[in-house]
Amino acid sequence: MTAARVRRGASGRQRKAAPHVAMPKKIAKRLPVSEGRLNRWAAIAFGLFLALIAAVVLVALDVPERALSAAGEAIGRAGFTVKRIDVVGLKHMDSAPVYEIALAQRSMAMPLVDVDDIRQQLLRFGWVKDARVSRRLPDTLVIDIVERQPAALWQDRDRLALIDSQGVVIDRVPVTQMPDLPLLIGPGANVRERDLNGLLDAAPSLRPQLVSATWVGGRRWDLDLQTGETIALPEGEEAAKSALAKFADLDKATGLLGRGLLRFDLRLPGKMIVRLPHAPADTAAPTPPQG
Repeated sequence: MTAARVRRGASGRQRKAAPHVAMPKKIAKRLPVSEGRLNRWAAIAFGLFLALIAAVVLVALDVPERALSAAGEAIGRAGFTVKRIDVVGLKHMDSAPVYEIALAQRSMAMPLVDVDDIRQQLLRFGWVKDARVSRRLPDTLVIDIVERQPAALWQDRDRLALIDSQGVVIDRVPVTQMPDLPLLIGPGANVRERDLNGLLDAAPSLRPQLVSATWVGGRRWDLDLQTGETIALPEGEEAAKSALAKFADLDKATGLLGRGLLRFDLRLPGKMIVRLPHAPADTAAPTPPQG
């Protein structure tokens, strides 16, 4: 009786054993690996396949996302909900859009606030050079804005805008509210702001007198000065620097500016063509003697 029970127990254990995944013998004989090891590999591969199928099903049913969302909401109900938003770093930009973006979250539970998405939305504003968004537990969202610094004004057709030193458009500006900054005129002039600064470094005495700079034909600059003259510079960075530096030295020596002249054309190497305010009056012909 005892032996019979043992045999039945052994039989029961055999029936409950995990299903055996075996490598087909024809394939196993051709491989330089033992059949037992191949069978173990086959079993592992089959298990991984089943796990992959299960993961795909869970993702398709949004089970992980729902579980994380439920956990986040539970943490929010425990007191970790956004109740305060601290915005720092703003000097020029209106703060209203920042608060609007921060409050437009699907959930205000601290774990579920998408700080990366808030940052990406803020970077779409011209004033925002960079933004850092962080959570300060238990209930505060901190938004640190790094603003762009206006370097010049850019006029393209009828549009007037603030730009930074890299030519990025910061914001539109009404003509009636123009700040005291250099004015760059023409298509593509905004991305040449740094080049213009380098050009003026060659003639620092002229920098305070600059009113506007026009990028002509995508090739060269015309500089308009406070004294009313225009300096037409040649093409090429080095040629323009050399011509402007020589003009500045000549102005210091002889006082070219402020005499009522209209234009100094420096486009021809080694020459300067001056445009007068009006053509000289024709010399009157002598009156013939009356006979």
